[in-house]
Order: sequence, then structure tokens, then C-alpha cells
Amino acid sequence: MNFIDPHIHMVSRTTNDYEAMRAAGIVAVIEPAFWLGQARTTVGSFKDYFSMLVGWERFRASQFGIKHYCTIGLNSKEANNEALAEGVMEILPQFMAKEGVVAVGEIGYDDQSKAEDKYFRMQLEMAKDFELPVMVHTPHRDKKNGTIRSMDVIEEHGIPPHLVVIDHNNEETVKSVLDRGYYAGFTIYPKTKMSKKRMVAVVKQYGSERVIVDSSADWGVSDPLSVPKTAALMKKEGVSDKDIHLTCYQNALTIYGQSGQFNEEDWLKDLHIDRADKHEGNTVLRGQNPEKIEFKGKS
Repeated sequence: MNFIDPHIHMVSRTTNDYEAMRAAGIVAVIEPAFWLGQARTTVGSFKDYFSMLVGWERFRASQFGIKHYCTIGLNSKEANNEALAEGVMEILPQFMAKEGVVAVGEIGYDDQSKAEDKYFRMQLEMAKDFELPVMVHTPHRDKKNGTIRSMDVIEEHGIPPHLVVIDHNNEETVKSVLDRGYYAGFTIYPKTKMSKKRMVAVVKQYGSERVIVDSSADWGVSDPLSVPKTAALMKKEGVSDKDIHLTCYQNALTIYGQSGQFNEEDWLKDLHIDRADKHEGNTVLRGQNPEKIEFKGKS
């Protein structure tokens, strides 16, 4: 079975992670623009980061048989630095039309401040301008109210729910998100957010329609194999192959495929990888002997 991880921060991960992910069946990933663990201090640092998402990281993933896509946006945590945020707003349009950009995100609320609301709304309008789906980050604190507020704001801006993933859900938010027609993303972490066992229970209770499993693996304690591991537990616990396929592959393809950038044929064809290939003069080999690798396409 093939898998998609539609929310993972690969710039924080290693080549060993890419190899393990491909061996586990992950064929495509989406990397949302994200907070780096400490605040960036200049607009230029955002520009370099966005350039990496659409450039080097896309190339690096391809060298391990994984198709890499991204979302572009100003994250909610850094929206509170308004002087910096204004400059970031000016450069975002340069990247939203780039190849491989499948949504605006991850955007939304952290502390649910006035500044976060301002830049959330501005980026929702950008999503409309560029006809892109939206990936919404729900706050870790006061999650239920923050999630409801996020959906209210989205509806104020006239974006239909079939174009939006509300991410980082849990048991107290899932019903309202699904009832209002949104896609509901769930982050599977080793010790926090959602566990694999809790995710299985959610699928058994609510079904697989518009439910998405992701890892959100980043620079912290996280697991880039969360999607295939959750799928394996679903299988063990009697969840149908159809429901596993929807939650760990097809639903992500459906929502982000609306961008016109996220296409199954990109990874189902045979892949012929030459690790002597270069991106702006650099390879992933770091002086090692070139390798040629083939992956057979499969559904």
C-alpha cells in the first residue's frame, strides 16, 4: 500500500528518514511552511526558507524516490511580529505560484491574537487570488474555541470547506470540523497530540470521509513513519483497506489535487534516480560514489 504524508517538515529530517519513509511506502509528502523553533529576524530569512522548500528540498526528496510538495504561508506564531510580518506578506505572492506549491499554509492561530487574526485573513484572501486550497494550523491552547473561530473566519471570507484542511484535530474538535464540511487532519505524535490508538478509534467512530492522517514530523520529538505505522495499526484493529486508503492516501490527494499541482501520475510512474544529478551544483552524495536507483511505479 502506498502512503502520502501531507504534513511533514522535511528540512528538519535526515536522508535516513527519506530512505525509511520510501521503504515504508511513502511516495509523496507535503511540507508546510513552518516555525523553525526560534524566531526569524529578517524577511530575507523567510525568502531563503521558502526558496529551499520549492528548490533544494524538492530535489533532495526526489533523490530518495519521494515526490515533494509544499505549502507557503506566514505561520501564526511569527505573525505576532507585525513589522516583520508586513514584509513577509509582500514576498508571499512570489512563491505561491511556484511549481509544487499545493496550498496556502500552514496559517491560523497560536495565541489567537489580533495580529494573528489580521494575517490569517490576509492569507485567506491570497488563497482566493491564487485559487489554492488552505491548510489551517489549529492552536495548541484553547483548541476547541480556536478551531471554531478558524472556521468562522474562513466562512466570512467565502472559502468553501472542500478547499480547506483544518489540521491538528483531536477528539473534541473532529465532529464540528466534519459537520461543517471541512477536511480534518490529525497529527500522530509519539507522546503528544494524537496517538495511533486514538486515531484508530476516531476512524472507527467517524469513518474515513475527509479524515487525513499525517505526522507533522519536525525538529522535535516526532516520527516520520507515523502514517504507515498508523495504517498498520488500523489494519490490525480491523479497519477496512478502503478506510485506510482514504485516510492515509486518497483524501490528501483529493483536497490538495485541487491545486492542479498534486498529481498521482507524478509518483506512480517508474522512477530512475541518478544521485550524480545536481541542484544548483550540489548533489546529495557529499563526495560519495554516484548511485543509480530505480523504483517501480505502483498503485
